[in-house]
Amino acid sequence: MPVNHDTSFVDTMPQNVAVQFIERVKVSPGSEAFRFPRGESWESVTWQQAGDLVSRLAAGLLSLGLESEQRVGIASGTRYEWILADLAIMCAGGATTTVYPSTNADDTGFILGDASCRFVFAEDDVQLAKIAEQAADLPELVKIITFDGTADGDRVLTLDALAELGDAYLTEHPGIVEEKARAIPADQLATLIYTSGTTGRPKGVRLLHRSWVYEGAAIEAQKILDESDLQFLWLPMAHSFGKVLLSAQLACGFATAIDGRVDKIVDNLAVVKPTFMGAAPRIFEKAHARIVTMQAAEGGAKEKIFKKAFAVGLEVDRRRIEGKSIPVGMKLQHGLFDKLVFSKVRDRFGGRVRFFISGSAALNPEIAAFFHAAGVKILEGYGMTENAAGATVNHPDHYKMGTVGPALPGAEVKIGEGDEVLLRGPHIMAGYHNNPDETARTIDADGWLHTGDKGSLDADGFLTITGRIKDLFKTSGGKYIAPPAIEAKFKALCPYASQFLVFGSERNFVVALITLDPDAMAVWAEENGLAGKGYTEVVRSEKAHAMVSGYVEELNAKLNRWETIKKWEILDEDLTIESGELTPSLKVKRNVVEARHEDLIAGFYA
Repeated sequence: MPVNHDTSFVDTMPQNVAVQFIERVKVSPGSEAFRFPRGESWESVTWQQAGDLVSRLAAGLLSLGLESEQRVGIASGTRYEWILADLAIMCAGGATTTVYPSTNADDTGFILGDASCRFVFAEDDVQLAKIAEQAADLPELVKIITFDGTADGDRVLTLDALAELGDAYLTEHPGIVEEKARAIPADQLATLIYTSGTTGRPKGVRLLHRSWVYEGAAIEAQKILDESDLQFLWLPMAHSFGKVLLSAQLACGFATAIDGRVDKIVDNLAVVKPTFMGAAPRIFEKAHARIVTMQAAEGGAKEKIFKKAFAVGLEVDRRRIEGKSIPVGMKLQHGLFDKLVFSKVRDRFGGRVRFFISGSAALNPEIAAFFHAAGVKILEGYGMTENAAGATVNHPDHYKMGTVGPALPGAEVKIGEGDEVLLRGPHIMAGYHNNPDETARTIDADGWLHTGDKGSLDADGFLTITGRIKDLFKTSGGKYIAPPAIEAKFKALCPYASQFLVFGSERNFVVALITLDPDAMAVWAEENGLAGKGYTEVVRSEKAHAMVSGYVEELNAKLNRWETIKKWEILDEDLTIESGELTPSLKVKRNVVEARHEDLIAGFYA
């Protein structure tokens, strides 16, 4: 199926996010909108129920004096109330400012202060404490609304109390919320998302209503999703990837099951049985590692069948991609393996997934091929906060594995100087908040956003990303190294790997820092006489070192001589969001890791 290049929807899409939501409620009042955990079970609400509550909360904000484009913070994990708060802010004409729940008190204070937030939605007492700690530097902050925290009935209100204020306001001003919503121009500020800066203070990205509405409308125009779909949403809503999936939901009308607890993803997939989900590559790496190590532990005939199944599955895929016929015997084998092996892989994700959308970092091509062979389609997309998350995406019926797809209809992508990926369209940010110099460096006079990513376009307009330009390095021998490609190869080979980070800029050889996955290593420890030992003791063991050494040798056999890993070390701890080494969307902060282990890296060259 060819990619849809019809861009007429851009002229007819809703004016703003608030109207987009109001229209969705009118079109699908009785359909399921959201479901979310309440204790051990899941509760469900219709679009009308969500719409009524959003209207009450929006009116509550108006009663407190919220004015057009004034910023309202949300410091919370991903949950139903986050979405209610965001939609209420939109409908009241405010601008949402996102704060990750893992952000420290200092940066929380900086973000709320830099954005001049009048109000903040705070998830719980932990978030309230951070805001209280920074109170002296937040003179503009008037009220805090908490989801689960301790309210005082004065400065800190509950969500119910805000809704009650809204009820009173709506009695005096019936129809005020829709009236406000319809008056919001397309180029009004909708969201301030602060990018988790790896150096210096985070930068506030100014995204307009037009950007979000366009993103949802572009997905709808391609007929990728519709009302019959069910999304499972765990991604941080403070991140643009989570936000863009909300835009797609408003445009397409599907239901969303929400639970931001990363440790519950696999359990939730089995219960929710979604038809699609957005995810970061780390989720697929972990699932792949778990499946492979479980089969290895089974051993014997089961492991042989598993390996044979994937050999056949990958060969069938290769033939299909190349347009070659599949022999009858291979077809029969494939059908048998589908029942015996591949169906069980699909069942791990609930059994109904049509496709996953992978974003926020590069997806390992070998892991994508593994799942594709099992009938699990992972469509890679590409974008950044500065363009409201979605710039390119593969289509379920028209995709090329290893690429991030073509530009969304109505947007443009081209390759600039030094092979830098440039983007232009209705989704591009209005600039960085209070930072005109950085804005001028990032968006040129012709409106092209300079992404800082290196890439290439094929004849069909499909984009391939090589990596961050600043992450590519040259050895002292003058050879260029692309760390993401080497790192991806290792993670596909070693099912126990969590992170594999390559260094060697201006050095005469390449080295690596390795972390092992705690869950996978707990199983490995049981099988290798180290049961009951702590994680650090296990990864420091001679057996673990020998196991990793085997995988490094296997990797080196697949690399050019100048790319091979000459020295490496396993770190005592895995990288985490809490340690500041991963972003909340599970991307590695490479320079934080490098700075933290500066002596260890230098020691490789001593």
